[in-house]
Amino acid sequence: MFKIDRFMKKRQTKIGLPPGTPVYVGEKREEAVRMTIIDYDEVHFQEREVTQVEECCQFRDSPSVSWINVDGIHDVDLIEALGRSFDLHPLVVEDIVHPGQRPKMEDFEDSLFVVFNMLTYDDNTSEIVGEQVSLVVSEHFVLSFQERPGDIFDLIRDRLRNKKGRIRKLGADYLAYSILDAVVDHYFIILEKVGGRIEELEAVLLDDPKPEAMQEIHRLKREMLFLRKSVWPLRELIGGVEKSESPVVKKSTMKYLRDVYDHTIQIIDTVETFRDMLSGLHDTYLTVISNRMNEIMKVLTIIATLFIPLTFIAGIYGMNFEFMPELKWRLGYLVVWIIILVIAFLMIIYFKRKKWI
Repeated sequence: MFKIDRFMKKRQTKIGLPPGTPVYVGEKREEAVRMTIIDYDEVHFQEREVTQVEECCQFRDSPSVSWINVDGIHDVDLIEALGRSFDLHPLVVEDIVHPGQRPKMEDFEDSLFVVFNMLTYDDNTSEIVGEQVSLVVSEHFVLSFQERPGDIFDLIRDRLRNKKGRIRKLGADYLAYSILDAVVDHYFIILEKVGGRIEELEAVLLDDPKPEAMQEIHRLKREMLFLRKSVWPLRELIGGVEKSESPVVKKSTMKYLRDVYDHTIQIIDTVETFRDMLSGLHDTYLTVISNRMNEIMKVLTIIATLFIPLTFIAGIYGMNFEFMPELKWRLGYLVVWIIILVIAFLMIIYFKRKKWI
């Protein structure tokens, strides 16, 4: 079934409210919001979970880099309190608690606000699952907001804990790049799995096409539409960061962002290729079904054609007239059968020479 909520969130609850009014419009959740803090520099590192917004405030002006991650945006009061503590614009807070945003970037001079979709592939349902991630990037901190616990950033946390690579030596902008890069790299994993499914479908269609295959084609086309809707704006987002000349993003990080930009171009090309392939599979399915129907109709037509002269002969000698030639022949029945078989044999030979069978 087509899930329209993947493309559009309900907005009825926001009608008539003034701009900047935060209203959560996502799925209803009861679990508590989880906040974690990773504070680090080249020498020092600390990681902990906090329950109060006040515990986050001390990291706002810290000279080290702080990554404050919030799992759960359904607690609007908590998000508002965090926004006040970090001087977030009311429109930013509104967008954070409103899942379903189009990927975008907004420059607030001393900070950047970035929204994009983190996608994962559910192997059980073979569906792409989307989740909105919001980032507020400043000189010394990164605020990340996710709809629910669980993400694809464990490798980044591992690099921070174990001092792998250059991430501990660089600033908050590089951390934001790393988060964005992890999301884009995960798109390739999704495309790999979708590509494998398309290859399986192609083999099925050429071997034994069934109505279930057509349903799977339409489902994959919707998945590609959803993926395309997430990737195309992401390219504009990264391009916007490069053109913004924000002091938050250092020149040394720009070259890494350009690499992510190139990856988004590759993903878009692959998505378009997959969409063309799925359209081709759709045409292949219809062609195979049509050819199979033609074969069936050809067999039925040949059978019907064989019986036309035979039915004519049987009809002639089935007429109930008293005075008819050959009615008194002793071998009349056998002669009629011989004529019928000869006619059928000659017709089959003719069909084979014409390569109709």
